Amino acid sequence: MEKQQYIEAGRIVNTHGVAGEVKIEVWLDSPAFLRRFPRIFVGGVEKKLLGGRVQKHFLIAKLEGVDDVSAAMALKEKTITVDRGDIRLPKGSFFLQDILGARVVDEQGNEIGTLTDVLERPAQNIYVVQGETEHLIPAVPEFILKTDADAGIVTVRLIEGM
Repeated sequence: MEKQQYIEAGRIVNTHGVAGEVKIEVWLDSPAFLRRFPRIFVGGVEKKLLGGRVQKHFLIAKLEGVDDVSAAMALKEKTITVDRGDIRLPKGSFFLQDILGARVVDEQGNEIGTLTDVLERPAQNIYVVQGETEHLIPAVPEFILKTDADAGIVTVRLIEGM
């Protein structure tokens, strides 16, 4: 599977204060993870991330060239993307978008279907697999045996009723 260079990472939901900071709803693992990127793209335009702090599930960010509330307001509702080349993931880690469309097989290699969606829930993510029937598979080690994002294959263990 070919990986996209730019990953949707969040959306600017509001301004914060009068100095041009923006409040970003983060779609990655955590606001702290987004803060590690040296630059982000706001509506396709590159912006240097000058600083940021976590506030609950949001990142309050100071962006290069955004110096007042009017400039920040112009960015409201814009999608944030990041360049995957700007950060190294730990071995075995992947971006969820890298496995969307992956083939899902059982322990014996039998085709179950295609991973069509990932439902992000508080306890754990749930993989939506569309085959002859739809399967909802909790993304925990008991059921997800192996994920090869490069090859586009997820190996799972199904139990009766799943």
